[in-house]
Amino acid sequence: MSDPRDQLPDHIPALRAFAVSLTRNMTEADDLVQDTILKAWSKFDRFTPGTDLRAWLFTILRNTFFSARRKTRREVADPDGIHAGGLFEAPAHDGRLAMGDFRRAFDQLSAEHREVLILVGANGYSYEEAGEMMGVATGTAKSRANRARARLAELLKLEAGEAMLETSAATLAVMGQSGHQAA
Repeated sequence: MSDPRDQLPDHIPALRAFAVSLTRNMTEADDLVQDTILKAWSKFDRFTPGTDLRAWLFTILRNTFFSARRKTRREVADPDGIHAGGLFEAPAHDGRLAMGDFRRAFDQLSAEHREVLILVGANGYSYEEAGEMMGVATGTAKSRANRARARLAELLKLEAGEAMLETSAATLAVMGQSGHQAA
């Protein structure tokens, strides 16, 4: 059986995407992924071979993020979004407009809601797997995902059953919609 350490590089893109969804900042996301890799490397004796390495790494990343968040709870960086707003490039066409709307709405969700939507919607984990990674019951993961999707639809001003057009399959998965839509 191969050493799971050899598989770490294969999981970095998914870890980075998850970190970006939690931090909403590329630099912080890269630091979070680096911290996750270091912690995983130093604790590989606790990894059970044959289990889902990505889920184990996601759990470490999540715990690292929320631990750091608790430590810096009183810090407020860019509360009005002025700096972040200055880094934004205006979309050139409808698809980018829809994606921009989605990103802005997604950014307004709590970290817990972004987390569950990324795990269940974008990464395809079951509610049970997501609940285990988040340290909550399966029912809590389901409830959190449903509330997050409802809030996201509300922020996007979508009517019940209305689908987002011109969006990627990953975005549709986060919204809990099929990737196959009628035009």
